[in-house]
Amino acid sequence: MRDVSVLTIAKGRTEHLHNVVRGLAAQSIPPRELVIAVMDDLPYDLLPETPFPVRQIHVTRTDGELPLSAARNAAAVHAMGDVLAFVDVDCIPHPDLVADVADACHPGRGLVMGEVAYLPKGATDKGLQFNIFDRIGVRHSDRQAPPRFGLMKCEDYRCFWSLNFAMHRDDWALSGGFDEGYYGYGGEDTDFGRVLDHRGIDIWWMKGAKVYHQYHDHCMPPVHHLHSVVRNAEYFASRWGHRTMGHWLHAFHLMGLIDNAPEGLTILREPDAADLDMCRQTEDMPYANSRRVMDKLQAELGTEADRRRAAEAGEAAISAIAAE
Repeated sequence: MRDVSVLTIAKGRTEHLHNVVRGLAAQSIPPRELVIAVMDDLPYDLLPETPFPVRQIHVTRTDGELPLSAARNAAAVHAMGDVLAFVDVDCIPHPDLVADVADACHPGRGLVMGEVAYLPKGATDKGLQFNIFDRIGVRHSDRQAPPRFGLMKCEDYRCFWSLNFAMHRDDWALSGGFDEGYYGYGGEDTDFGRVLDHRGIDIWWMKGAKVYHQYHDHCMPPVHHLHSVVRNAEYFASRWGHRTMGHWLHAFHLMGLIDNAPEGLTILREPDAADLDMCRQTEDMPYANSRRVMDKLQAELGTEADRRRAAEAGEAAISAIAAE
C-alpha cells in the first residue's frame, strides 16, 4: 500500500481546518502526515490531536494576495509520501479517502479527482456524522457526476479543479506543479489542467475519495475577486493565446464592471453592495452557482435583440462553466 501525504492550504478558516484534521484522524488507513501551507502570518495552534504528524509551513506574499499556486507547490515540496492528496481547507475527508487514493494513484496514472458533496449550513454543528453527511450532501449541478465505480477519463482539462485531487509524486514531478505567475483568486486550476493535457498526463474522475464541502459565505461569480480574476485571465492568455474564466468575465461585463474587449480587459468600476448581493450564496444554498446569476443578468437585458446578442456573446463562456 502506497503511503499518502495529505496537503492543504489555509488562510483563516480555523474551524474548517479543525474539521479537516478530525476527518483525517478518523481515516480507515491513516495518512503518513498532514502538511499545511499556511498563508497567514502565524501558524495554527491547538489543532486536534492526530495519530500522524502535522507539519505547518509558511507561504505568504508581501502584497497580501493569496499565493494559492505557491502554497500548493510548497506543500508538495515538503511532503514525504508516495501519493500527494490535495484537500481544500473547507473539505472534510470521508474516512476512506486516504485508502482510496492510495489504491488509485500509482506512477503513470495521472491525476485523480475524488467526489465532492456540498453540505448545508449547520451540518457540522454536532460534529462529524458521516452517515448524515451522505444523506444531506449534494453534488454541484454544474459538475460531472462520478462514475458508477472505478475511474472515468476526463476528456476536458477545463474540468479540473483543485478542491480534491491526488497524484503519485512521480506524476506530480512530471507536471511541474502549479504556475506561480497566478496569485490571488482564479485561473491557476485551468492552467494546471492545460499543462497536464499538453504533457500527456491523464485526468480521471473517481468513484470514492470523497470529501464534504463545508458551508461558508461565498460569491459566484466571484465579484469580490474582480481584480485578480481579470489579472489572471490576462496572464493565462499570455501563456496560451486565449483567456480563461470566460463565463465570469462575461458576467462581469453584463454587470458593467469591465470592458471585455479582445485587445484587453479594463475594469470600469468596483463592485458595489448590489453586485455582491446578486452573487452571494444565501443560507438555503449548499453551493454558489454562476449559472443562476448569469441567467438572471441575461433575463434583465432590455430587448429581445439585446438578450439574443448577449446570449450569443456568452455561449462559449457558459459552455465552460463546469471549469469554474
